[in-house]
Amino acid sequence: MAGYRSAEAKLQEGIRLFGLKRWEAAVQEFLKIDTGIFSANENTELAYYLGLSYMKLQRFDDALIYLEQVVTDSQEPLRIYQCRLTLAYVYLMTNRVKLAEFELERLSKSGFESVQLYTTLGYTAWTQQRYEEAVEYYEKALDLDNNNTTAMNGLGYILADTDMDPARGLRFCRRAVEKAPQNAAYLDSLGWAHYKSGDTRESRIWLRRAFDLAPHNADIRAHMRLLVGERS
Repeated sequence: MAGYRSAEAKLQEGIRLFGLKRWEAAVQEFLKIDTGIFSANENTELAYYLGLSYMKLQRFDDALIYLEQVVTDSQEPLRIYQCRLTLAYVYLMTNRVKLAEFELERLSKSGFESVQLYTTLGYTAWTQQRYEEAVEYYEKALDLDNNNTTAMNGLGYILADTDMDPARGLRFCRRAVEKAPQNAAYLDSLGWAHYKSGDTRESRIWLRRAFDLAPHNADIRAHMRLLVGERS
């Protein structure tokens, strides 16, 4: 009994640290637990928090092990839904796009609907150059939440970058920046949308702000180099 209480205390302490965004400390606490003492449900709970903690630390291969365990063993539909979305994100970050798409399609076919699902589907379609499909997903996300900045930025960037509708794309990018003015990715999209609309002066202003916030971002650096090259 004492051993079980100790394991339960470690689990609760790990969850507390997770809530404080102390991901590394949470992982260390979780790994101290003797899983042989726990029930199947408790081990699934542990796997859930370990998977999310590793994902936050960008230790993606470790995250996959535990997230897949939750998807397989959990009896909670909402938790499975969350873990499938997280798995899709991890697969995207590790360039396993088809696996990401598989998880997302499973969710979509099961009837779940959310802004996060549609924005992730939109991003997945964009990475495969299925631009019209990506636009449809981002528009579905905005139908659910008209103020979602991820969907605004994704939709705006695609419309401008592909020349589908640069003016409309610019409007969405501007709205995203108005709601999140310190987001470097959104600033970059707005700068790029101005560039695609033919306004290099405004483009330079916004791309410079993005670069100042995230000077090592590859996309921002590429956009800046192109703009500077055109001025030389």
